[in-house]
Amino acid sequence: MARSIDPVVHAVRGFVPARTDEERFLMRHIEDLARTAQSRGIARYSGFLSDREQELARAALGRAGLEEGFRFDGGWPEAERRILCLEPEYSYPENPICCVQLQCRAQAGAVLPAHKDYLGSLMGLEIRREALGDIVLPPDAPGTAYVFALEPAARLICQELLQAGRTELATRLLAPDEVPEFRTAERRKCTATVSSLRLDAVLAAMLRCSRGQASELVTAGRVEINHLPAEKPSAPVYEGDVFTVRGKGRFALTALPGKSKKERLIIEFFQY
Repeated sequence: MARSIDPVVHAVRGFVPARTDEERFLMRHIEDLARTAQSRGIARYSGFLSDREQELARAALGRAGLEEGFRFDGGWPEAERRILCLEPEYSYPENPICCVQLQCRAQAGAVLPAHKDYLGSLMGLEIRREALGDIVLPPDAPGTAYVFALEPAARLICQELLQAGRTELATRLLAPDEVPEFRTAERRKCTATVSSLRLDAVLAAMLRCSRGQASELVTAGRVEINHLPAEKPSAPVYEGDVFTVRGKGRFALTALPGKSKKERLIIEFFQY
């Protein structure tokens, strides 16, 4: 597609402060962990954090004056849910993340559990969400799933998880060197043009629907931007935003390359 040579100013979305008591509590908790790690020189770790919670954690670390000596880790390179690892110099780091292999006991040709089936079964064990990381279903190993979890939750999974959906499971706690190197998911990038960087216009392009239909999804409360509810169809969107549309999937706005010959804005995105 032809592009205009006119430069495009790339706006950046700013930090959204804590909006709920739960988010404010999380930030205070992260500050307490950071100050304990700094003052006592010992390693401290959070539970698993979503993308939004990781953003809040970074803000809390800045408020605590901590600029180094921490990292986020989810057990594998492409992890979405990660724990905050505060590891001051000369401390003794730990590895609080375990990996459990789930193997389906199903006959050939049977319908295998999907991600939602595994998550539902894990939630049925009454495990706290912050104790669970990603659930990985390698495309080259159908019938096998890997769950990343904090150690107490991982041991509970091995003891209590018997099935996902209607499929029986065999569980095994893996040693660190047994965790496979998962193949990075291949995501097809798409290109579209929009009249403006309004939420309804961008959603319509991603979902291949009308702007009216996109607006209805927003007003129905089915759309989140970066894990926060979208408040109105006219909300501005920015490069790097992640859109969750209930019942439709998740999309990432990866680039704003410029304009087309017709002066429409070009967007690049992919669906998770």
